[in-house]
Amino acid sequence: MNVGDNGVLLFGCGKMGSALLRGWLDAGLPCDQVTVMDPRPSDWLLGLQDMGVTLNQLPANAPSVAVIATKPQIMSEAIPDVKAYGNGATLFISIAAGTLIETFETLLGAETPIVRAMPNTPAAVGKGITVLVPNGNVLASQLNAAEMIFATVGDTVLLQDEEQLHAVTALSGSGPAYVFAMTEALIAAGIGLGLSTDISNRLATSTVTGAGALMKELNEHPSHLRETVTSPNGTTAAGLEVLLAQGNGLAEMFKRCLSAAAERSRELG
Repeated sequence: MNVGDNGVLLFGCGKMGSALLRGWLDAGLPCDQVTVMDPRPSDWLLGLQDMGVTLNQLPANAPSVAVIATKPQIMSEAIPDVKAYGNGATLFISIAAGTLIETFETLLGAETPIVRAMPNTPAAVGKGITVLVPNGNVLASQLNAAEMIFATVGDTVLLQDEEQLHAVTALSGSGPAYVFAMTEALIAAGIGLGLSTDISNRLATSTVTGAGALMKELNEHPSHLRETVTSPNGTTAAGLEVLLAQGNGLAEMFKRCLSAAAERSRELG
């Protein structure tokens, strides 16, 4: 993995920052090309110093990429430290939810190359998906570097319209929680039919993860996969009749769910 001669500066090494850093190192990014700024480093991060990672010491030269992975509430504390890298060759990538590209351009300089990124929590196990939105200053090589950085923790999708990030937040950003909630409901329903908690948990969890893996592997539209496992007048068809009911079924429920999340994203932004 090569993101530029001057390496990567990572601000914030919490859950998402740690997932990214682990992914970079696993993908072959040399430790001596990584600088991490984190006020409360984990034991794992402290141990990486022995391998060459620089901790809490800004690089002498402007980094090729600066990734801001702090919480939005404390992002302003990080910006003054890196403002000198603005309006230059450093690509800034922000995963701070709700913070607009326009805000970073104001803080860092109007000529600064900036990419907003929206990863989701499965990135922690290398199964995430990240949406990237660049500003007009980002070079093709820098955009490639940004895609490479997030490809280490899953898939990437490129958008040009920052406004669409509200929908992205509602769908893939918040989506894992909806899947967890659906799994909870399956478990509870299984218990209600007489299964033990442990058995229902194992069946529901493996079914959800297995179905997801199957969709990913076959790369076919979910509607086609649904049809292939639904026999006419069978048990699956009986259940789907409830889930797909017009007006109060799953489709309408998720439409309301994502609309509410997207609206909340706009309010927070």
